[in-house]
Amino acid sequence: MDWKETEYAGWGRALRAKGTVARPDTRRALGALEPAPAFGMRRSYGDAALNSHGRAVDMSGLDRLIAFDPDTAELHAEAGARIGDIASAFAPRGWLPAVMPGTGFATLGGCIGQDVHGKNHHHMGSFGQHVTEITLLQKTREITVTPGSALFKATLGGLGQTGTILRAKIRLIPCKGDVMVVTERRAPDWDSHLALLDASTASYTVGWIDATATGDSLGRGIIEEGESAAGIVKPRKGARKVPFNAPHFALAAPVVRAFNWAYYHRVPAHGRSLVRPLQDFFFPLDKIHDWNKLYGQRGFHQFQCVVPLEQADTLREMLVEIAASGLASPLAVLKRMGPGRAGYLSFPMEGYTLAIDFPNRPAARALIQRLEARAAAAGGRLYFAKDSLAQGAQIAAMYPELPDWQTEVAKADPAGALETDMTRRLKLRSAT
Repeated sequence: MDWKETEYAGWGRALRAKGTVARPDTRRALGALEPAPAFGMRRSYGDAALNSHGRAVDMSGLDRLIAFDPDTAELHAEAGARIGDIASAFAPRGWLPAVMPGTGFATLGGCIGQDVHGKNHHHMGSFGQHVTEITLLQKTREITVTPGSALFKATLGGLGQTGTILRAKIRLIPCKGDVMVVTERRAPDWDSHLALLDASTASYTVGWIDATATGDSLGRGIIEEGESAAGIVKPRKGARKVPFNAPHFALAAPVVRAFNWAYYHRVPAHGRSLVRPLQDFFFPLDKIHDWNKLYGQRGFHQFQCVVPLEQADTLREMLVEIAASGLASPLAVLKRMGPGRAGYLSFPMEGYTLAIDFPNRPAARALIQRLEARAAAAGGRLYFAKDSLAQGAQIAAMYPELPDWQTEVAKADPAGALETDMTRRLKLRSAT
């Protein structure tokens, strides 16, 4: 297996690495490699998958679906299997992954390493709560990890620091078919937006928020509620591709305001219901390959935090500052989360989560730092899958179980062979 000198990045493209990367496509080829951080499709936005001036293993070639037991609804698959492929294969048969992130390109190993959440977190919790077994490679040993153990808790949301995730078993949930019945409603302001999220009883709920709106319209947006269904719907057309880096003015403030106004008003005032392909509801941006190029060559940062329910006003204050900055993009999401989480460093807590993309500019980086400070003061958390700018002291305060994670990681990887740019930047493995 050859190591190839490579320049690569996370999905945000603001942070990059140069190093050597190997891409094994068999277990034997993987076993011949020296221990190194592993990554999948690199859909984390920051530096979680990067190892500057070192080695990294691309696990996307190890993507087999090994077995499925319909009696237990348990799927056994390799770490490089993509969630969207699993959904496409099993939804027509009446099954779905219990939790799906916002992109179908996320791998099974990546979903475990970040303990991802989806549009149904308020009902189903985090991805790791549906994982029944993980097979880790620690140096040359394969280790089976099951729920309840400290190593399991350190692996879920643990950023790949307890060993290379080889395979896993996850429990799927029943679905009615491979289409979604979607109800869209306008939320004209912040209070109504939260009220609609709080009142939703749908299986899947998400809010798009206009981060440019001000005054009486602050916090306006669209609530989408979805239920699986059986039926015939026109399949998704072939994905379009952004062929080049967009110029800096493509997401200038007047353009974003105009887009957001039009996007909000596309939904009638009385709301509407429609039928969509499953992939369009769960992974809407996957229709545009390389959409991250819309932010230009310098890339972008995403800010995502969650704050407790009683701290909702903190998010409102954030929106006031974001709207005044003129830096927001059209990609902004608001969701209500339940308490479910599986690991020591799992992101979710019961509360509201806000996610917004910003172009990689000095003013945006300064704004994100202020938003991070607000989240910390409110007792909230930042999401490792999206983070690229936080400081280690903030993270230690947000994740009180960090010492438990550090204990397990020190036993699993005492030489630090699996360290990444993110773990070094945030000093996650350092004693505090």
